[in-house]
Formats: sequence, C-alpha cells, structure tokens
Amino acid sequence: PEETVTSSFASFIHAVQPEHLSKTVCHRSKRMILDSIGVGLVGSTTPVFDIALQYCRELYSPVAVSSVYGKPDVKLSPTLAAFTNGVATHSMDFDDTWHPATHPSGAVLPALLAASQMLPAGTKPNGMDFLLAFNVGLEVQGRLMHFSTEAHNIPRRFHPPSVVGTMGSAAATAKLLSLSTAQCTHALGIAASLAGAPMANAATQAKPLHIGNATRLGFEAALLAARGMEANPLILDDIPGCSGFSVFYGVYQPKPLSTPSEQHEFLLEKQDIAFKRFPAHLGMHWVVDAALSVRNLFINYAGSFSPSLIRTIVLKIPVSKYINRPFPSSEHQARHSFQFNACAALLDGEVGLGSFAETSIHRQELRELLDKVVVEHPEDNVANFDKMYGEVALLLHSGDVLTGKCDTFYGHWRKPLSKESLLKKFRSNASHVLPEEKIETIITMVDNLENLSDSSQL
Repeated sequence: PEETVTSSFASFIHAVQPEHLSKTVCHRSKRMILDSIGVGLVGSTTPVFDIALQYCRELYSPVAVSSVYGKPDVKLSPTLAAFTNGVATHSMDFDDTWHPATHPSGAVLPALLAASQMLPAGTKPNGMDFLLAFNVGLEVQGRLMHFSTEAHNIPRRFHPPSVVGTMGSAAATAKLLSLSTAQCTHALGIAASLAGAPMANAATQAKPLHIGNATRLGFEAALLAARGMEANPLILDDIPGCSGFSVFYGVYQPKPLSTPSEQHEFLLEKQDIAFKRFPAHLGMHWVVDAALSVRNLFINYAGSFSPSLIRTIVLKIPVSKYINRPFPSSEHQARHSFQFNACAALLDGEVGLGSFAETSIHRQELRELLDKVVVEHPEDNVANFDKMYGEVALLLHSGDVLTGKCDTFYGHWRKPLSKESLLKKFRSNASHVLPEEKIETIITMVDNLENLSDSSQL
C-alpha cells in the first residue's frame, strides 16, 4: 500500500529501537523525567490535585494497581492514575516546556508509569524500553507541532498539550505495549478524537485537567487499539474536504516520519527543553529575570528597594491576552500574569512557591505596585518562546529611569539549568511528600534508567 503520513508515524512508532537514542537524547530526556516527577510530587499537595483524586476515588471502582504521586497508600486503575498524576504535574504550571510551545513530559510520563505497573509480572518493560517509549511520545508531539507555523507562537485557541500531548501519550503507550503497526495507526486515530481543550480555561483550576486528560486519553486510545478498535488510518494526512488532525490548525503541512535508522536524529537532539525555576507560565520567567535585574540596579541607586520612589513600572512584553492580567485574584491567575510576577520579583527579590499563596497575592504593598504598571507591546517582541523578551523599566519620581531586560532566562533551552540546579529543584519539590532516602533513590534510579530491569520500580 502507498505510504501515508499517518502510516509513516505508525511505522516509526513500531520500528524505533533503543539503539536509535543518542547519548544526548538519553541525557536530556532523563533530566526531563526527573524534573517531571519532582513537579508531580509537589503538585500532589495542591487543592486541584485533591479534587481530581477525590473524583477518581469516589466515582470509579478501580482495579487498583497503579500508584499516585505523593500518596503511598493509594492506588487507582491505570488510566485514572495517569489522569491524577497528570493533573498533579501541571497543577502549579511548574512542568517543562518545549518549542514549539507545549508541555511534553506531563502528557506522557504518567501514562508510562501507570502502564508499567499495569503489565503482569514477567512482561514488565525494562528501563530502556521505558526511556524509548518516553522519547517516542516526545518525538510524535514535536513532529506534529512542526506541521504548522501556528504552533510556533504562544497559543491563542487551544492548549497544545491537550492536542499533541494526547497524541504523544497514545504513541508512547502504544510503544510500551508493543502494539503492531496497524494498532499504532488506530491508536493515533482514536487519540485524535479525544484531543483538545480551549485556552479560555487557562489560569483556572481546569487547566491542569488538560494534562491529566491528555495522558489518560492517549493511554486509553492505545488500550482501545490493542483491543481491536479501529479509526481513520489517514488521521494525520491532509485530506481535502475531510479534516483529520488538521482540524486543529488553519495551516497544516504534514510530512512523513522516516523509518528509524542508525542516522535517525530525534527532535530532542536538536531542540533542548526549558525547565522552570518557579511555578508559573513560561512567559513569566522573562519578566521575572528582567525585574530582578532592574531591582538590583534600583538598590545600587537608592540603597534599598523603596516603592515610594517609583512613579511608573513599564513592562515591555509580547501580545498574549491570557497572560496579560493586571490584577489577578487567584493563584492560577497570578501564575499567568506578567504584571503580578514582575511586581512580586521587584517587591520580594524572588518568585517561588510561596509567591502564589493567597496571603501573598492580596498584599497591599503588592497591589500598590500593580497600580503603577503600564504595559507596552513593542513590534519586535513577538509571542514566541524562542524569540520573545521581557523588559521592566522603573520611572522614578526623580526623573531617572532604570531598565532591566531579559531575552534568555536561566532554564531556557538556550541557557539550560545546570545539573546542580535541576537536582536542587527536584529535591525541593520531592521533599514536600517524600523522605530524603526515597528522594535520593529516585535520583539514582532515573540516572541509571537504561540499566533498570523493571521500570515499574520507578
């Protein structure tokens, strides 16, 4: 039969082998796995996670075999464990971000963790199988995003992980379960019918559901395909008059994914990942670093940070409606507010977990700073995580102007976190729910994942 884009993806998923993973890809993806587990663990302490967990425990009678982040005495059915852990991963908007824009790990890792526990003894995937499946999930997400130029900019219509993440979860789980090429095709087709979430739910408690649903529904698509369910075998192709995956994009130009060979280069080889230093939308990291820079200038200028000396705070940021929030009233709005994050950094000299507590959000001194903010959108500051910048200018009553600018924050793929910084973040996040010895065991296990005989131990 003539090869199609969809069939080429299915063939890739089926044929790719551990030896196709380079040392760079293994190294980078293990960093992602460790970071994602950490943010999932700290995310298990949030109210939205508690809601999701209660929902799963009360409404379903699960075959309880799969673990839940931060709850050693709780197990759920595999797909519900994936859902709950996906919600935990994105509950603080603390998870990794790729370019084109999506959150790749949270949509894939929870499904693989749950599936590993689901499989019977004697058929458990080893660590290299797990690492390969994880990278298959990343590769499919990245390739799909490169089919449209729309995906390169900060999204406006739908939340990308709810779309490409669902497809990535289906691909990763299909690989872990050793589905046939035909079954991989159907898994992708089924997943496309389960994908999508509107951007209007950004900055609400519903946004973490996008990741939870992506990892769960992709997992379910693979399970349905394994049981014989069929779907359109041309789902990724651009068929005039009949939208498949192209329904999500106005401009859609799919390209086949070649069968892996010794020369195959994963996208993760060419495009590293961004890890967040604090729990907020990725765009906030530019304005926070710019704000911290100008804060240091201000202290050198005035001897201390004195808000009364500031007449106006000018933020030069890209146009992106859902993260332009002058006066956020909840933690989720605050995580999506250029204004809040800039002012919190100016006032406190840092942004961290505590910055988004109710008591921090509603401080009078913070509100007074927010009242001074003016937003500008320079034409050269595009809404693109690879090209944007953040600039914070303090216009003082004296007439002086102090300016801080950031075009690449620490943690961006152009300026990756060091091993020490990544481990510090993981240990800090995991310490909210795990004792030190278990934290160190996870670090060692992920670092040696390719040698793990049974990935369900993770």
